[in-house]
Amino acid sequence: MEIMMHDVLRWLHVIFAAYWLGGEWGVFNASTNVANEKLDIDDRLRHMETAYRIDILPRSAIIWLLPVGFHMGDNYGLSPITGIGIPIVWVLTAVWWCIIFAAFHHRGTALGIKITEFDDKIRYIVIPGLWILGGYTLWTGNVLFTEETNVPLWFGLKLFMFGFILCIGLALRIIMKGWAVAFHRLREEGSTPEIEAIFTNTLAAGRKCAYVYWVSIITMAFIGVTKPF
Repeated sequence: MEIMMHDVLRWLHVIFAAYWLGGEWGVFNASTNVANEKLDIDDRLRHMETAYRIDILPRSAIIWLLPVGFHMGDNYGLSPITGIGIPIVWVLTAVWWCIIFAAFHHRGTALGIKITEFDDKIRYIVIPGLWILGGYTLWTGNVLFTEETNVPLWFGLKLFMFGFILCIGLALRIIMKGWAVAFHRLREEGSTPEIEAIFTNTLAAGRKCAYVYWVSIITMAFIGVTKPF
């Protein structure tokens, strides 16, 4: 039986979505003990390291969904990125993934922080780009940069929602940066109510973001599978 490229793309789409959603649940649980003031700093750092190691999988899966999604959309005649643009998106995503992995490899160092900040700046470009592409389709029913008209709106909604989900992920990344600062102070000053408040407050905010994150991912997946409009 011949295996078509589109079938491979759908398989990758499922794999990346599974690692994204499941991996975030692992990060959520591992990070809970980071804010547990009853544990000593070494134990809390171990939980933080576990969270970082789990997080590299969903962090990678998120961005690889972009070329897979645009490639599948191009097969349906819905994607604003077509032709030579498809392999370009694959290559740019591979470069982006190398940046993410470099930040993970150098985590906890000054170089790692600089690479992470550069990674964040990429998201500041990708997020509005997705909103523009998705919003144009939702508003006009057409596909930007193509002659496709009267297209189903589900693809535009997925693009717009993906940008929103990346925003939530960016917020969670900022929270994890706050923990790095709090750990530095914890080593220098020991446990104080002020420092512990940083952990507990950011964890509470992170939980709220995580709930919105999961609901949004599940909703986007449902729209992609059912194509209701």
